[in-house]
Amino acid sequence: MSSAAPRAVVLVSGGLDSATTLAIAADAGFELYALSFDYGQRHRHELDAAKKVCQAFDAQHFVTFPLDLRVFGGSALTADIEVPKDRSDDDLEAGIPITYVPARNTVFLSLALAWAETLNAFDLFIGVNAVDYSGYPDCRPEFIESFEKMANLATKSGVEHSGTWKVHTPLISLTKAEIIQKGMELGVDYGLTHSCYDPLPDGTPCGHCDSCQLRAKGFAEAGFDDPALKK
Repeated sequence: MSSAAPRAVVLVSGGLDSATTLAIAADAGFELYALSFDYGQRHRHELDAAKKVCQAFDAQHFVTFPLDLRVFGGSALTADIEVPKDRSDDDLEAGIPITYVPARNTVFLSLALAWAETLNAFDLFIGVNAVDYSGYPDCRPEFIESFEKMANLATKSGVEHSGTWKVHTPLISLTKAEIIQKGMELGVDYGLTHSCYDPLPDGTPCGHCDSCQLRAKGFAEAGFDDPALKK
């Protein structure tokens, strides 16, 4: 990629949403600086997936940031709390589930912002979604708008007007099926991704957690088989 390409910091979790977001940023011509977090989540399979996805899209730089949120706990992903399984559609749409990690996207975006400022990059990409999602408050448009405003108020570059911060959320208004269709168009290999909250030790998805259910529904509605299940 040309050195003249604008730089973007892209949050990459290893799941299908972040993989699609990375593909969108690449397609838009950005030089990719990918950022993942080893935050004490239940397993490392998603971190392995993030690395593979970033390699597939030739990310110029890939950083895994160590950040142990287990010291706070408060989530089924960072504490010894059972991951909910086989919840009904009504349950999925009711309230904020125990898999919510307190202020996770605020923390992640803040660190992405710090890295981006050192790179003189004013574009952040995050794969939040406000349609087919698990009710997380930090996936909503109003949160993103507030964070973007904060970024322009709280950084040297923002205050000195050397650039204007933009938080890109290309998936925020798409259904899971639409996200998958978009990714297929851009050549995303979803077989590299991992979405399950509570996989078997070998990484096999449980098929019953909220994330597995939303993923299965998305692939079914998009009319594709999930390549991650063929391994």
